[in-house]
Amino acid sequence: MTEHPDLAPARPVRPSDEDRDRAARRLQEAAAAGRIELAELDQRLGEIYTARTQGELAYAGRDLPEPVRTDSLVVPDEPHSRFAVSVFGWFSRKGRWVAPRVFTSLSVFGGGEIDLRDARFASREIRVRAFALWGYTEVVVPDDVEVEVKGFGLFGAFDRSAVNRRQGAPRIVLSGLALFGGVGTKAKPSVARD
Repeated sequence: MTEHPDLAPARPVRPSDEDRDRAARRLQEAAAAGRIELAELDQRLGEIYTARTQGELAYAGRDLPEPVRTDSLVVPDEPHSRFAVSVFGWFSRKGRWVAPRVFTSLSVFGGGEIDLRDARFASREIRVRAFALWGYTEVVVPDDVEVEVKGFGLFGAFDRSAVNRRQGAPRIVLSGLALFGGVGTKAKPSVARD
């Protein structure tokens, strides 16, 4: 077999099924955006599923813009959890997890942490409802998504420092109540960028 002169340098690593699925989604999104025609999509999908190396797989995505991390944030997977509660204790939701459309937390005389930096989202817009009653909850969001904060502090504080206007990016809406307690918000880079 002669190698195509435009092929990216072949690496000895074979692509996984997940690599192929990711590359196929990229091509399907390019076709939906009008970057490639359906006939070319069909031909390139064939290249993806016959690719024997990472280089051949990369060649199927030639002349398309590189995907950004926010392209892979929304996934069709089922959420791992929908709520967290701490009463005189502490909860932590962080690392790789699938955040649902609505996640609710309650901290009563306790605290918790909701870290969305490395989470994947079940929808392009997710809502985090944080209720801190004589407690504290910290919500950490990725710095490359849109964030709106609608929470209210009554004899407490609901921090708005994570507000971020990024049009076209996935969106997080934070709401809830801090009663004699607090809800802190921070925007930080993802721990492991895709």
